[in-house]
Amino acid sequence: MVVAASTCRTETVFDYSWMNVVVAYWNRYPNPSSTHVLTEDTIQREVRDGKLFSRRLLSKTNPVPKWGARFYNNVPVKIVEDSVLDPVKKTFTTFTRNLGMTKIMKVDEIVVYSEQKDGSTLAVRRAYISSQVFGFSRAIRAFGIERFKANGNKASNGFNYVLRRMFPDSLVGGGHHQHAVTTTSSAGELPVTTTTVSTSTGNHNNPGTLKSAAKVGYEFFKSHASKIAQLFSVKN
Repeated sequence: MVVAASTCRTETVFDYSWMNVVVAYWNRYPNPSSTHVLTEDTIQREVRDGKLFSRRLLSKTNPVPKWGARFYNNVPVKIVEDSVLDPVKKTFTTFTRNLGMTKIMKVDEIVVYSEQKDGSTLAVRRAYISSQVFGFSRAIRAFGIERFKANGNKASNGFNYVLRRMFPDSLVGGGHHQHAVTTTSSAGELPVTTTTVSTSTGNHNNPGTLKSAAKVGYEFFKSHASKIAQLFSVKN
């Protein structure tokens, strides 16, 4: 089977301590920038090996372009969010994936929140977007990437709104960080059975180098998604 895939990576710095960001994370909704998030429910939570493992179920909705109406009705989509909070390393990692419409567009997203030297918090978001719709996968993936970026900006704005309300006098790092940095790559159509990945150094403008880098990103998500899901999942 051949799957068309694209990856996207964004970085956002929050001028609040890692602890404040983690506390605020559980109180992000509702906020003015995230009206597309309809519901959120924590379905399991436990502490294992000194880490907090959580699983939540969210429902979200987003408008689709006219060409997308033939594939997808604007109905709420269920999202599973697994997370691991490590208080020793001061990292908070979330892994989300959609449950419905996966053949049309499947989105796996990993976000890592980590403490920075100046006391601020860096959030690195990586998304793997794939589609199995023959003839429309490129358009669907492009739409998914743009939606990922737009929703990422909304999420950051909404998160900052919540942080300001919860911790009005707790800014760190000078409050002057760049809002976000985004990189995007397309892995094209690659066989899901590919296991050998080669990397190269030197001229990053070389098309072959870019293709290899995209392939590395694709293979990373394909080989690690199931492992990450197992790691994040809460034991019954």
